[in-house]
Amino acid sequence: MEILLKYFSDFTDEQTKQFAALGPLYKEWNEKINVISRKDIDSLYEKHVLHSLAIATQFDFAPGTEIVDLGTGGGFPGIPLAIFFPEVKFHLVDSIGKKIKVVNEVSGAIGLKNLTARHTRIEDIKDRKFDYVVSRAVAPLKDLWKWSRPLLRKQVGSVQLTDENRKPQTGLICLKGGDLAAEIHESGLKPMAWELEKMFEEPFFNEKYLIFVNSR
Repeated sequence: MEILLKYFSDFTDEQTKQFAALGPLYKEWNEKINVISRKDIDSLYEKHVLHSLAIATQFDFAPGTEIVDLGTGGGFPGIPLAIFFPEVKFHLVDSIGKKIKVVNEVSGAIGLKNLTARHTRIEDIKDRKFDYVVSRAVAPLKDLWKWSRPLLRKQVGSVQLTDENRKPQTGLICLKGGDLAAEIHESGLKPMAWELEKMFEEPFFNEKYLIFVNSR
């Protein structure tokens, strides 16, 4: 928990309680249903929670924004973002039912009111549109974009990058690592990219990136 406070200092009391509860909850549930690598569970706040909150360093989601988390696994980045943005609506999806069970149990235990979860494949969602798709490296960029594009609204007036000079826009936000040159080239896209090592000083964030593909 301390590592979050190193980089974020304006949590409400409720947010602080919710973030603090994630550690014991995930340890408990990971014993029953393995959704996080055993070797990573003791680094939950660095490798999963803070990693997810990298998105919040560059994007400011206004109340009412709707976001879908593609391949959420045990709830990342969706659950940390839902705590951080309590007035934003998050919908977490995964094709593995037991992972969605953990998402529902954890979000219910900490009282998240702005999160729903669904056991489904992202390409099978036909009844909803979103302002953003977020994801943590579940597939190559070209596939993430193929799955995301049909779900994105054409325009959005309430979501914007934290840079005041940029206009509101919809798109895909994903967290990825390693040398992405070939993957980006193969996708045919021209995404924006941020280096996480410039945001967080821990060695874990070396060669990790925040990627944004604008849907316009």
